[in-house]
Amino acid sequence: MTTDHPMIVDAHEDLAYNSLGHGRDLMRSATERRMFEPQDHEMGGATTSFPDLIRGNVRIVFGTPWVNPCRSEFSSKPCYSTAEEAHSQALEQLDYYKRLEHQGTIAIIRTRSDLEDVLSSAPPKIGLVVLMEGADPIRTPKEAQEWFDAGLRIIGPAWGATRYCGGTKQPGPLTKEGHELMEEMEKIGLILDCSHFAEQSFFEALDEFNGHVIASHSNCRIYCPTDRQLSDEMIRKLTSKGGVIGTVLYDAFLDGTWQKGKPKEAVTLSQVVKNILHVGDVSGSRRSSGIGSDFDGGFGYESIPLELNTAEDLYKIGDALRTEGNFTESEAADVLGGNFLRILREALPS
Repeated sequence: MTTDHPMIVDAHEDLAYNSLGHGRDLMRSATERRMFEPQDHEMGGATTSFPDLIRGNVRIVFGTPWVNPCRSEFSSKPCYSTAEEAHSQALEQLDYYKRLEHQGTIAIIRTRSDLEDVLSSAPPKIGLVVLMEGADPIRTPKEAQEWFDAGLRIIGPAWGATRYCGGTKQPGPLTKEGHELMEEMEKIGLILDCSHFAEQSFFEALDEFNGHVIASHSNCRIYCPTDRQLSDEMIRKLTSKGGVIGTVLYDAFLDGTWQKGKPKEAVTLSQVVKNILHVGDVSGSRRSSGIGSDFDGGFGYESIPLELNTAEDLYKIGDALRTEGNFTESEAADVLGGNFLRILREALPS
């Protein structure tokens, strides 16, 4: 299968959780699944699948193990109350990705050569970089090495608060274990994902962690004034360390005035362009932004910009950057994939 679309990296999708936790068949297109999934599905109308990703030339996806704390607002099961439960559920999601790899659906990217093999593969193949969102499945900081050996390459310590740090809606510092985890991650060579960090944890982590950093799926607080997004000071701090910020394609995070029930045309790709332009203005570089769609991560088709139907349409962000943001062809290609590729080529083991 060939496509004229530019190569894309999507730095955040909860693929395993959607399949295992919600029974979503990711081998069927999102538009097809919408015809038989419940209208009120907790994750919203489906937007992603492996066929959609291939058709859109989304060659690299950062796929999460993400496990749901029982205290969270999501009612879906399974959920965890203990570190052991979190560990077991995250391993099940990692095993899901390994089964897909064995079937030939994806290739798990563990090394730089794996990355280049995926990028040059014909016919095109999806490469998956394993990103843990919320570090509670790591029972002790020393266990990070075992996860790395199993294929994990990126850790986001926070979702809400975890044993390691404060998180979204739950402010707080790095814990003692959190400081130890920073040390272990740096020693191993794991990438630090700063999305969902509480502000105090964010700055403490970046002050002491000297490895590669990203925010896989975070937007600008200037447009959505909540602690889930990044302030200008946070953007400067992360990008001063070479970090890249993945723009989330959730209407509520792109426009803080948006509310569920508004028509789909209420938010367009113009708001995505504004978010990416702001990151560039604050950081002083257009090499600081990427895409972290978070597709089907608690919202669906009804809650993404007008021009987007499924993951196949991510290339349209590049078109909007060129026409509305005066991005060059090269700058737009960097946002679509090149900026996150730079991080991977620097951070992955040889």
